[in-house]
Parts: sequence; structure tokens; C-alpha cells
Amino acid sequence: MAGDRAAGGSRRGDGDDGDEERRVGLLNGHAKKPDWQVVAAAADSSSTSNKLGRRVWDESKKLWVIVAPAIFSRVVTFSMNVITQAFAGHIGDLELAAISIANTVVVGFNFGLMLGMASALETLCGQAFGAKKYHMMGVYMQRSWIVLFGCAVLLLPMYFFAEEALLLMGQSPELSAMAGKVSIWFIPLHFSFAFLFPLQRFLQCQMKNFVNAAVSGVALCVHLLVSWLFITRFRYGLVGIALTLNFSWWATAAMLFAYVACGGCPDTWHGFSFEALADIWDFVKLSTASGVMLCLENWYYRILVLLTGNLKNAAIAVDALSICMTINGWEMMIPLAFFAGTGVRVANELGAGNGKGARFATIVSTLTSLVIGLFFWVLVMCLHDKFALIFTSSAVVLDAVNNLAVLLAFTILLNSIQPVLSGVAVGSGWQSMVAYVNIGSYYIIGIPMGILLGWLFNLGVLVRAATYISITRILSTFKPLPYVMSLFS
Repeated sequence: MAGDRAAGGSRRGDGDDGDEERRVGLLNGHAKKPDWQVVAAAADSSSTSNKLGRRVWDESKKLWVIVAPAIFSRVVTFSMNVITQAFAGHIGDLELAAISIANTVVVGFNFGLMLGMASALETLCGQAFGAKKYHMMGVYMQRSWIVLFGCAVLLLPMYFFAEEALLLMGQSPELSAMAGKVSIWFIPLHFSFAFLFPLQRFLQCQMKNFVNAAVSGVALCVHLLVSWLFITRFRYGLVGIALTLNFSWWATAAMLFAYVACGGCPDTWHGFSFEALADIWDFVKLSTASGVMLCLENWYYRILVLLTGNLKNAAIAVDALSICMTINGWEMMIPLAFFAGTGVRVANELGAGNGKGARFATIVSTLTSLVIGLFFWVLVMCLHDKFALIFTSSAVVLDAVNNLAVLLAFTILLNSIQPVLSGVAVGSGWQSMVAYVNIGSYYIIGIPMGILLGWLFNLGVLVRAATYISITRILSTFKPLPYVMSLFS
């Protein structure tokens, strides 16, 4: 009998070792589907008797702890750019077009890449938090700082030669000159991305999104004050607009770092460490895959603005399309908060070895985001002729925006689903899969379709642009869905 107990203990010990190996595999991103199911079996057995409603409620609470502060902080942060464009729009149509080109295309190209690269932290820090390997989170953040700073340096020529690049792309000399001048002043903003994005994801993965939200609220108040001083009071013009964004974004980064370094994260931040230099190449590869995943979609919209600038009455076309994209981007901060929340929840569950829990979190997050998307679809449809008044008083631009309202509403509706599925990819380490989907949807189908509609069928720039945004959004939303769900089944 004693031998049986010993044998039983040995078997249990072997089982524990096997589970631990699988958890390590999940954390390192090379686990297979059967590993998730074996480890998840014990975790799921205790919850089989729970009612579905209770499970949805519990998962929703976990999700909204992340999503609610993330929505606030993302909307507030994006609002700083909206405020900037609003100030520029009331200076003049050409000034609004220049800020739109500089901020949407030049800064936006780099923003998309660096934001995507920083999302590698959602995979690593999220799974480390789920596996209770807290000390590694601070190390991962430092690695991200190193990688993103190096990337920021490599991207600097885009700012120095923005005017020449815009001229080569067919933009008008006046617009190119003004946008190129503003781009130089946006360089401090560019480097703030490398420092700020990893900080935000570091805090997000340990359920400290309330810090991001509070700091973003303070930064918005600072931005409003500084914008009024530099643009309205001192009349610094476009340079003043650039300086306000630089100051506000760096103020946000400084406040977040002060919180982390002054004892706000005692378990996950132990100061700077040379350990951050270890395995840096593996981190570069994961960051690059993450960056490509997000920037392929982000760059698509920037290319759209550039194509619009080649047409007759380019300033009016760019203004109208930029206003619609700004409204779309403003609302998309909500799905992007679900992107973040889903990524953290999936990573936490996989880090703890619970694949079925990750699948359930995906379903709850997708349905919740879709309901919110339906609300904003109705809102845009009802206010189709009024929302552009925030940015301009030009009757020509207002009429052009009104013509795009229906397609804008459907784009917003589709936006409520696609980022959530991207969040699943980030939480699971499948960034390369989504990158292939984005290449096919946006570049192999989307841009050629836009050229076909615009130049062969002569549908006009605004109809063409909105139509192929909507069509490619449908493709990028639903194409990966069966694959994503099958991996958790």
C-alpha cells in the first residue's frame, strides 16, 4: 500500500511536471493546441456546473477592468490629435490639409509601425503576468524601449525629406512645402512613441489601466491649455500646433514613468537591468512581426490620403476624407481598447494554461464590441450632416463629408469586430498570420480595387475611397475568423 501511495505520488508529480512544461511552452509561444487542452482540462472541470450567464458576467467584469480605462485613455489621447486638427481647420483649408498630410501620413506611417512593435509586450507581458513571472515584465519593457528607440532613429529620414517625398508622390508644391515644414517639428513627438507605448502596455498587462486613464486625462487638460496659449494667444500657427502635440505626448510619457519608477509597480519594476540586453534578437523578431501586423492596416489609410492628394481640388478632397478618417479613428479607440483587453485576457488565460478560457474571453469581447459598434452606426447615420462642423465651416467640405456618411457608418460597424480578432492574435503570438491576412485584404485586393473604381469606372475619389475601405474591412474582419476560433476549440 505504501508502494501504491508512492507510485501515486510519483504519477502526480510527473503530471505536475508535465503541466509546468506546457505552461512554459505557452509562455514561450511554442505550445501546440493539445497542450492547451490538456492543461485546461483541470481548470475547466470545476466550472462546468456554472451557468452560462454567470460565466459571461464574470468574464465581462474581467474584461471591463481593462477595457473601460483603456477606452478613456485612448479616446483622450486621440482627442489631442483631433483638437490639433480642429485648430488647424479654423486657420485655413490649406493649413488643415498640411496638418492632415503631416500628421496622418508622415507621423502616421511611423506611428503604426511603432505601435505595432510595442504590442509585442501584450504577448510577452500578458503571458508572464498569467504565469506569475512578474520580474520579467520590467525586463521585457526595457527590451521594447531599446528596440523601438533604434527603430525611431532609422525612421528619421522620413521627417527630414518629407517635402521631397510628398512632391515625388504628386502632392502640390504649396501643400508639400507646408507639410514638410511641420513634419520637422514633429520629430520630438516621433521619439515619444518609443518611450510611451511600452509604458502603456506594461501597465495594461498588470491591470493598471486606471493609471493610463488618469494620466491621459491630465495630459488632455494640459494640451487644451497649451494649444490655446500657442495658437490662439501667441498665434504661432502651424509650428505652434506641432509644439503643443510634442509637449503633451512627452508630458504623458513622463508622468507614466514617474508612476512606475517611484514605486507604483513594486513586483514588476526592479530598476534598469542588463538582462534587457539578453535575447534581444528574438525580441526584435517578435516586435517586427507585431509591427508589420498593425502597420500594414495603418499604412493602407495613409496611402489612401496620398492618392486623394493627387486629384483635382486636392485640398477639399483631403480635408473631407481626413475628417471622415478622424471620426472613424476617434470611434475606433473603443474597438482598440477591446483589442487591448482581448489581448491581455487571452494572454493571461494561455499563460495560466487555460485555452478554453481564452476562447470564451474572445467570444464575450467580440459580442460586446459589436453591440457598441451598432450604437455608433446609428449615431453617425442620424448626424450625417452635422458631425463635420467640429472641424470646418466650409460648405464645400461639409457637403463632401455628408456624401460619405453612410459608408463611414458601415466602416465603423465593421471596425467593432476586426480589432478584437487582432487582439486574439497578439495575446496568442500569431502576429504573422494576421500580417498575411492584411497583405491580402488591403494590398492585393483593396488598393487595386480602389484604382479600378476611381480611374476605370470614374466613380470619383470620395466614393471610391469609402467603398474600398468598407470592402477590405469586410475581408480583413471575417477571413481569419474560422482559423482563430478553431485554434481554441
